[in-house]
Amino acid sequence: MVREELQAASDELNEAASMADGETRERIEGQADELATLASAERGPDQGRLDRHMNILRELSGDAGDGAEHVERALEHVEEYRKGVSGI
Repeated sequence: MVREELQAASDELNEAASMADGETRERIEGQADELATLASAERGPDQGRLDRHMNILRELSGDAGDGAEHVERALEHVEEYRKGVSGI
């Protein structure tokens, strides 16, 4: 099962990574890889894990330069997916 919102977030981050350099690029790529893994995992992530990703994406959006818009769209996809996740 592919979680479309998480896969879309990963795709946006890959686009943002192509516009970034150095450590920022590596961090964006890492988030893209993690979200792609979560998108196709047998079990979906819980709210806590999603919150951690969202916090990292908020931080990265300030560092992403020309790719900031893609990071922000990725964050929107994760937020949309999170709306359907049961609370703790």
